[in-house]
Order: sequence, then C-alpha cells, then structure tokens
Amino acid sequence: MSSNTRQKRYEVSRQLGQVALGQAPADLVIKNGTLVNVFTGELQQHIDVAMAAGRIAYIGHADHTIGEGTQVIDANGRYITPGLLDGHMHVESTMLTVTEFAKAAIVSGTTGIYMDPHEIANVFGMEGVRWMHEEGQQLPLKVFTTIPSCVPATFDLEDAGAQLGVADIEEGLTWPGVAGLGEVMNFPGVVYGDPTMSGEIEATLRAGKTVTGHFPAEDDKMLQAYLATGVSSDHETVTREQALEKVRLGMHLMIREGSAWQDVKEVIKVITEDKVRTDNISLVTDDVYPQTLLRLGHMNHVVRRAIEEGVDPVTAVQLGTINVARYFGMDTELGSISPGKTADILLIDDLKAMVPSVVITDGEVVAENGQIVKPFPAYQYPEKAFNSIRLPRALQADDFSLKSKFDTTRSEVNVVRVIENSARTAKMTAVLAVEEGIIQPDLEQDVVQLACIERHGGTGQISLGFASGFGLKSGAVASTVAHDSHNLLVMGTTPKTWRLPPMSSPHAAAV
Repeated sequence: MSSNTRQKRYEVSRQLGQVALGQAPADLVIKNGTLVNVFTGELQQHIDVAMAAGRIAYIGHADHTIGEGTQVIDANGRYITPGLLDGHMHVESTMLTVTEFAKAAIVSGTTGIYMDPHEIANVFGMEGVRWMHEEGQQLPLKVFTTIPSCVPATFDLEDAGAQLGVADIEEGLTWPGVAGLGEVMNFPGVVYGDPTMSGEIEATLRAGKTVTGHFPAEDDKMLQAYLATGVSSDHETVTREQALEKVRLGMHLMIREGSAWQDVKEVIKVITEDKVRTDNISLVTDDVYPQTLLRLGHMNHVVRRAIEEGVDPVTAVQLGTINVARYFGMDTELGSISPGKTADILLIDDLKAMVPSVVITDGEVVAENGQIVKPFPAYQYPEKAFNSIRLPRALQADDFSLKSKFDTTRSEVNVVRVIENSARTAKMTAVLAVEEGIIQPDLEQDVVQLACIERHGGTGQISLGFASGFGLKSGAVASTVAHDSHNLLVMGTTPKTWRLPPMSSPHAAAV
C-alpha cells in the first residue's frame, strides 16, 4: 500500500469501531502472540491483534473479529512488535534506489524511514530530491523526507552541482510526506545568524515541522544557542558525556550505528550507566553501506546492538519505534500497536536477535522469513539522472602528477590518513621520493596518490594529494560517491598507468 492509497483514520474510523465490537470482520488477525507494549514496557502474553483497512482495530482476545474471509496468522507465542522506524538516514549511502533499499530494509523489520537526500541534492538539487521523494511515496515502506538544509555543504573547499536556498526549503515543506528540515550541519552559521540557515529554520518552524540537527562540537554556549534557534536533535554524539549534556537540555538524542559510525557502544552508557529516562532518545543508522545492510540488517541491527550493550529489549524496541514517531509528531499514526494506529507489525521469534519472521505494513504481509512476498512498484528515473558526470576531456597521467616545489630528491608532504570504521580523517606527514620533479607515492609507507576532479560543470579543476590507511598494493579505484559534493575521487598506486575517458555517466570510472 502506498501513501496514495492509504486511507486516513477519519475515513475508516467507523469501520474500525465495528470490527472492534465484532460487528464487522477483520481483514487480518494475529493470534496468540506476546505483545511488546511500548507504552507500558510490558510483555503481554497470549495476545491477538485484529486489523482492518490497514489499521489496528482490536488488541486482546480477538476471536469475535474473525469472519469467513479473515486471514489468520498463528503467532504461536512469537513477539509482536511495532515496525521499526529510522529517524535519520541517507538512502544514497546504501548505493540503492529507494525501491531496492525498501526491499532490503523491510525484510529486516524497518517499516518507516525519515530520509535526508542531501547526497542527490548536491548533484541534482531539488529536482533530485523530488525524484527520491516521489519514489518513496509509492512503496509499502513509509518514506518521509527531510529537505536538505546544507547544499552545498561548503562554499570554500569544493564545488557541488547545486545550491538550495530558503525558497527551495519552503517549497519542499509543502510536499505531502515531508517531515521537516534535514540535518542542519552548518551549526556555526545557525549560531552566528547566517541568513540562509536562519531562514530555513524559521520556514520549517512556521510550517509546524521538525528541524533535525547535526552538532559535533563541544561548546556549551554554541550548543544552547543552536537549540534555542529551534534545532531539536543531534545524531553526531560520540561520547557518554556529550549525550548526558544534550538530554539534560531537552535535545532529542539520536544514537547512531551505521557502517562508518558505530556509536552505540559508548553513547548508550547514558542509559545503562547514567540511568536517564529514555523518552527523548532514539536509535538511527545515518549511513549504511550495502554490505552492512545485507550482512547485519538495518534498524533491527541497531536495536540488537543496544540490547547487546545492556539495554532492556523492550526499551530498545521503544528507542526504534515510538520514540522516533513522537520526535516527529507522528505517534498518533506510527510507532506502536494500539487501536486506530497504522498496522505496521513484526513477528519476531527471539527479541534479542531481532530477526523478523513476518513483516506487516498497512495490515498486509509484505515479507516472510527474509523474503519479499508482495510486488513493489517500479520507479523510472529520467534520462538526466544517468548523465551527470561532465569532464571536459580525457584525463592523462600528467593530470595526476604532483610537482615538487623544490629541486630535490625527497619531499615532505601532508597526507590524509583514514581512520578505520570512522568518517573522520587525520593529518599526517610523510617524506616521499621525487623523480623528474614529480612526487611519488610510497607503498612501503602505505601512501598512495589521491585526486579530486570536479565533475559537475566540466571546469577541469583537479586537486591532488596523498592518502594513507587503505593498504592498497596495486591498481587504482575511482568513485563519484564522495560526500558531500560528490566530485570524482581517484586513488591509486601508479599514476602513469591511469586513463580516464570523458564521461557523462554516473558510474565510477574504470582505471
């Protein structure tokens, strides 16, 4: 069921009441399960859940709601939980379209996401945001969009393919299914009154929607100024101390466990050790790479990690369901199993393992035992989406040659050092050989050549440098997946062998 066919509560309220009274049959009934009650924290045994018109009609002993055409599922004691919600994530990081991501997420138990499509926005602007938003509206997965707030991410370091302003945000906020403003990364701009940042936040508040945040700094005055403007959440917290400060100030704490960022182990201590109330805390993924999605799952993995770190399983489920819905003001529709709410429900054998055997969205079974059992509609992206790389000419080996400023055989250079399982990098230096005036990579020191090539406007701009930490021994790799401006990154060991043809394609170049 898509957002276009989901019925509003007022449209089916009379029918739901009749089902609850046994005057009309349910469409689907789950029998004899253990209800994970996210309101009371209880595990209620021998519970039935009756559904009609995509919503929950009755909870308890529901034999009176079963009619001749009612589908009945015997839970046989399995746990009945609300579908999981991801309050902050970027679908682009999965390297999948929204549709293909939805298939992988749903079988893992995710039934709703709040996506921030600022990666496609940096390439295609609001047009790209609309593509992904429209694609999400036709799916069984509930896809809510937060309109990207910082496009480009920086005006000084790199060129992006688009720029969004206050008028763009105002337009996006009028689209059905838009939940608010995407992570406000330019926190200094917010604090010091940048007109664009202030205008975007004010527009979102006027629209009565949520302003999501991004605050990695450790400055109390800046944090409180940031909160005072209307930004209300943060997913960049990496220490227990930061977490405690933020929840004490009423900031909604999003604890992140994705592919590059794995913060649950440390930040969850605010719950397990500081014993704070969990009402204003949720779990998110932020960025999940395809291998993580396939190997570990999606939101069920984050909930499982919280349980592994000592969080009570029911509390962990609350962090991935009702707390997310409450933050976005959607708890009257989502995040719980209660009469009238949308029937997004999981059946789980082992609450600690968090692997659903049945996934129900809008009262229909969409996945069983890790397999999609309902067809998903296709979405056709326009031809423009497949022609976004613009290079003015074929690149040659000389384009990647970094010349030494000095007539010497050795040169000390700055090197970008990657950090395992982190999106952050560190600065290091290395002394490299100089041959015929060109600084050479050094595999013994794990230092390889790095190039960033402008791909949006065909300007021909190329920035050169060196990187360490990849352990690359031969060859080269290239990709236009490069947060947040998504220019063409090339990294390799022997620049003299590189050849890059002129392209108008979104695919990574072969080198």
